Amino acid sequence: MTVVKSSLPESDRKTVGDALQGALVDLVDLSLVAKQVHWNVVGPRFRSIHLQLDDVVESARTHTDTVAERASAIGVSPDGRAETVAKTSGIETVKDGWIKDTEAVQILVGALNAVIGRMRERIEATDKPDPVSQDILIGLTADLEKHAWMFQAEAG
Repeated sequence: MTVVKSSLPESDRKTVGDALQGALVDLVDLSLVAKQVHWNVVGPRFRSIHLQLDDVVESARTHTDTVAERASAIGVSPDGRAETVAKTSGIETVKDGWIKDTEAVQILVGALNAVIGRMRERIEATDKPDPVSQDILIGLTADLEKHAWMFQAEAG
């Protein structure tokens, strides 16, 4: 059932819908990974990394909503269910237990780079079919790259 109609041709809507769905899943998982690390980080740089992780969570959650609403606007039902995220995310699972501050930085750099790589593919895929969605993906990728830079700087 399609309740919302889009001006995009069906093939373009499918391409863009897939890109937005993938972005949604990666952003949901990124926020969960960052929060898991946030709760479990320990070490001399605990406070700065703890606060920096909250910045990633806030950014990912904001972009999640924007991406899901864009999908809805073009007639694609967004799916952010836990099962869907677990099956289709491109981020590695975080181990349980305490995480040293240096390892926390490595985990976030890896997670951010995985998402950024997939976002860049989505940016390319949406170039012709929907520059509006592409613009959203470009903006959120810029934010993710800023977070990646800041965590890489933490690693020194």
